Amino acid sequence: MSYALGFHAVRLALTSHPERVRTVYYARGRRDARVQEIIALAKEAAVRFEAVDRSWLDGRVEGNHQGVAALCHALSVADETAFETEFAGLASPRLLLVLDGVSDPRNLGACLRSANAAGVQAVLWPERNSAPVNDLALKTAAGGAEDLLLVRVKNLARRLNWLKDQGVWLVGADERGETAWCDVDLTGDVALVMGGEGKGLRRLTREACDTVCNIPMQGSVSSLNVSVATGILLFEAVRQRK
Repeated sequence: MSYALGFHAVRLALTSHPERVRTVYYARGRRDARVQEIIALAKEAAVRFEAVDRSWLDGRVEGNHQGVAALCHALSVADETAFETEFAGLASPRLLLVLDGVSDPRNLGACLRSANAAGVQAVLWPERNSAPVNDLALKTAAGGAEDLLLVRVKNLARRLNWLKDQGVWLVGADERGETAWCDVDLTGDVALVMGGEGKGLRRLTREACDTVCNIPMQGSVSSLNVSVATGILLFEAVRQRK
């Protein structure tokens, strides 16, 4: 089980995926319009709702809940067998996102939100040394995670080579990349491969990529936050495909 936190996330859960919502909790004494809307949506979806002390919410969830939270069944994460089955049915040109060791749940959530907005069909990341899809990640994703095919893989380098065998062009992103981000062809079946915070792409991951691009910095910082870089590259793919 996990929690959707805040009015926006709870509203999205009730309107887009009410089957995942078990109970909606709201701070006792709040009767404002936003709370009334959440209660009305819960009634419409036949979801149980309950007034609780704000201290109860503070003790149960991590992050800014704004006085409302929804207890939800855990988001489904596909295994590799299921992914191979789903992959064959993905429409071309395919657009995939691979996250190599993103360890901050906020960064993971932001990447998932951008992936949803850009029309990514699947997001893959390794089982080890990666952030969990927890309440904080889901709150940051702001509803963007629920409609994505999320895939946890055991051996990322092996899975990347499998993707290459399926005709997917692997484009890594690294400050030492040999090509500028806007000069890479992203119009075909592509997987964008992003490194984790600090260390970037691991050696085996980088070696598996067909090309590695960079986003040139104009100021004193040497690189962008992984979620910002992910958004830039994903929407460059969107631009090229239009």
